Amino acid sequence: MLIAPMGDAAISVRLVEPAGRLPLEQVRAVSDALRQAALVGVVDIVPAPASVTVFYDPACWPDFDRLCAHVREIARQAQPEVAVVPAIVDIPVCYERAFAPDLGNVAKRAGISEAEVVTLHAGVVYVVQAIGFAPGFPYLGGLPEKLHTPRLATPRTVLLAGSVGIGGHLTGIYPLATPGGWNLIGRTPLALFDPSAASPAKLRVGDRVRFKAITMEEFAAWK
Repeated sequence: MLIAPMGDAAISVRLVEPAGRLPLEQVRAVSDALRQAALVGVVDIVPAPASVTVFYDPACWPDFDRLCAHVREIARQAQPEVAVVPAIVDIPVCYERAFAPDLGNVAKRAGISEAEVVTLHAGVVYVVQAIGFAPGFPYLGGLPEKLHTPRLATPRTVLLAGSVGIGGHLTGIYPLATPGGWNLIGRTPLALFDPSAASPAKLRVGDRVRFKAITMEEFAAWK
């Protein structure tokens, strides 16, 4: 475990994978333990593929080394629930052209049909590698190599909430209407971010995700 400052208001906890344990399980355990510890002055805990960043109020912690010692001890004692099989979150996606302006380009680059792109994209289980960029945006690892597609040269200024895209070797979902440069291949009617909820983001680092293709009629009827 490596702990280092990130600017004057954050600490990076870099994690080393223990034998027989998935890095994301360890990341999730450490981030959960730090949240539960509720250290005074800590304003946010942000997990990533191999690290956890702790954002804090410097006025509450003039002794940086003391804060690091607390964080290190909490992280050291965190134990992943290795016996628990992560649940798979099914996410409905409509891959129709109205929601998939880049589906044809992805298919052409892969040398397959659009229908095969959909079959491949919805045929695997993904792992949430990180949440970021926009509130609740999941970076999903596990995209079939044939679908790896570079991001757009010029990002779009506005994307609809629920847009499903491919960016390089990852796939993801835009929870809110934001700019974005990923290749859009579908849209989900499922809300992934609710600021009024106790846990605003539907997905967390380490969650498993599976896409289920739906029709335009099913999309319109979704509640």
